[in-house]
Amino acid sequence: MTELLSVTDASFRHDVLEAETLVLVDFWAVWSGASRALVPHLQAIAARMPGELRVVKLNIDENTRTPLTYQVRSIPTLLLFKGGQVIDQMTGNPGRTDLLVQFVARHLEDRAAQYSS
Repeated sequence: MTELLSVTDASFRHDVLEAETLVLVDFWAVWSGASRALVPHLQAIAARMPGELRVVKLNIDENTRTPLTYQVRSIPTLLLFKGGQVIDQMTGNPGRTDLLVQFVARHLEDRAAQYSS
């Protein structure tokens, strides 16, 4: 499976806001069963969209500033960034990789149809 990059408050600007691709940020915590269950789906989508999507994880217990900045109130929360801006969000575990693919693909110009199957 694809290894997911862990980001921190200190690395968030470089790893997410300055990225040239779409970035899907998973705000998670060790104690959250829903967060742990989401990992295989995140790994699958990262493997399915290399070069077009970066998937990263931010532990909210170890990094408190970034979740406050983006008003993350429950976990897991997924924020999709493009050009340093949040363009979409999802709260909770969708339970299926294809639902995550659809969530991201609608923001990939000229590629949405490719990922709709």
